[in-house]
Amino acid sequence: MSVSRPHIAILLMLAAIGLISVVDTICKAYTAELHAVELVWGYFLGIFGCLLVYFAAVGERWRTLIATRRPVLQWTRPAFLVASIATLFVGLTYLPIAEATAIGFTAPLFITALSVPLLREPVGRHRWLAVLAGLAGVLIIVRPGGGIWHWAAIMPLVGAVCFAFYQLSTRLLAGSDRTHTTLFYTGLGGVVWTSLIVPLFWTTPTLEHAGVFLLTGAMGAAAHLCMIRAFAQAEASLLAPFNYSKLVWVAILGYLVFDDVPSVNTLAGSAVIIVAGLYVLHRESRAAATLPAAGD
Repeated sequence: MSVSRPHIAILLMLAAIGLISVVDTICKAYTAELHAVELVWGYFLGIFGCLLVYFAAVGERWRTLIATRRPVLQWTRPAFLVASIATLFVGLTYLPIAEATAIGFTAPLFITALSVPLLREPVGRHRWLAVLAGLAGVLIIVRPGGGIWHWAAIMPLVGAVCFAFYQLSTRLLAGSDRTHTTLFYTGLGGVVWTSLIVPLFWTTPTLEHAGVFLLTGAMGAAAHLCMIRAFAQAEASLLAPFNYSKLVWVAILGYLVFDDVPSVNTLAGSAVIIVAGLYVLHRESRAAATLPAAGD
């Protein structure tokens, strides 16, 4: 599939990351009442419920909705997403959140590297430099310590790899299945996979918690729709650096919701991340103007 409308793809990716950041903020506010794993289960339950209503409203036929050319990939893709979240939570059990986050944000590096053998996408030095610059911005913000390699550090690293496979799977499915089909399996697969582990962390939810599940699910459904459409219009390696924008969203939401004032390091790191993303956009614009099929 050739690259088309990269500017729109980047905007969709930024919107998806922003919505996911809002979901994370809401869930953080409720972790004192429900275990994080149960919040993830409720999130996927809310996504699936919202999707069913949406599909009914637009008149989707059941047979058309479930029809897929790649059923194995449609089921393994949400498994990668669930695994990425679950392994991060294990890491957070033993590691400071800043250090676990630093490891987790290696995902764009894996996306860029794996897009070469799995998607056969050309990845030029400019995209590699942008990804590395984004990672440098992350390190400026979190300043991981020298004793980070506790055994549990492998868990968010595994989560980063799983998330990379999740986004790469999204790109692969964009060329074979309908967007609505992939959305359907995202919600259904997420519910099925999280239901296997949620009994270990169960607390009976209240009506308020049900509302949280519905709200986060609606935003999650919109986020995944944006992400699927972004990958349908741009290469995975191009979109990879924009995963770092989540740090900017989190800094803003942390200030608005939890009164967390961004430190100098946070502001400096965010500036590096933004510049790296804008550099990719600039390079893509030049490439599109001179050689539409270029990958660098």
